[in-house]
Parts: sequence; structure tokens; C-alpha cells
Amino acid sequence: MRAREIMTSPAITVKPEVPVRGAAALLVSHGFTALPVVDDDKRLIGIVTEADLLRNGYGDEAGASRVGDVMTTPAVGMDGDAQVPVLARAMVDDHVRCFPIVDGAQVVGVVTRRDLVRALARTDTTVAAEVQRVLDLYGGGGRKWTVVVRDGEATIGAENTDEETRNVLAALARSIHGVLRVRVLTGGK
Repeated sequence: MRAREIMTSPAITVKPEVPVRGAAALLVSHGFTALPVVDDDKRLIGIVTEADLLRNGYGDEAGASRVGDVMTTPAVGMDGDAQVPVLARAMVDDHVRCFPIVDGAQVVGVVTRRDLVRALARTDTTVAAEVQRVLDLYGGGGRKWTVVVRDGEATIGAENTDEETRNVLAALARSIHGVLRVRVLTGGK
């Protein structure tokens, strides 16, 4: 599983000139622990965390009024192709709660610890049920195909199905969060 599959997108970001109280209000209203700070071209230039804001309001940097005065910089972003285990290890090792996901330098999403835990909680049974539901909808109701998911690999039983339909089934299955690989079996193959 890759970062782009579990990220929140579009990301809620702030610019450095945003008042600290405004950033605090965004964190509270969205239940976030950090916000990427971007320039006018949406390029990542920093991150403002709860700790940054607490230091501003109650500590050494009391009196700072803009995000740019308190943000952590430089901020580390991860590519959308970053593997989820790499994100998880980096969050744990570096004591980070949130990684901006970037395309080049532009922020396209955010992955938090909560996103990682949510992905971990999706069982193969849950994923299989969702794939089955989507395939049943595509098939016009009824159960034309069978789905089994094991360790993120969806195996679709599709007897007497042409190649175009097999390709559509595989694409539909890949669109489901938690599907890492897809196999379409026809005639026992």
C-alpha cells in the first residue's frame, strides 16, 4: 500500500502569514495535529504543529503572531509512492505525527498516524466485502463473480469472462482501499 492510497487529499494547508490563532482554529476544527505550510505556489516550506502553537501561546516564543514565526522548518514531505511501512517507520523513529505528501515540492495530501492505524484496521474480510459490492454493482446485481482477499491480494473468480471484462474487474478491485494486488482467475487458472 502506498501513501497516495491512504492520504487525506486535498490537504488543508496554511501560508506563513496566517495568524497563529487561525492555524489553531483549523487544527481544532478538523481534529488535526499539524498543518503543512505552503508558499503561493503550494510548495512545502514548513509545518506547524500543536507543539509549535503551544510554545507560541505558553512558552519561549509567546507573542509570535504568524505561522511563519513558529512553524518547524524545513519540513519533510514524502512522495505519493512511498510505501506505508516506510511512512510508519519514519513516524515512529522520528516522533512525527504527520507527513505532507508531495508531488515534486507541491503538497497534494497528508498522511497522519490515524490514517496509518485506519489502514491497519481494514481487515481482508472488510476489503473483500467492499470489492464484492462494487463488482456486484458493476454486474447489475446478483453475484456473477467471487472475491477472496488475503494479505491485500484480491483474487476474483471470473469464469466465462472475456478479457475486457477481466480488465474492468481488476481495475474496479484496484480502486478499493486496501487492495494491493489483483488476480483474476478464469476456468481454474
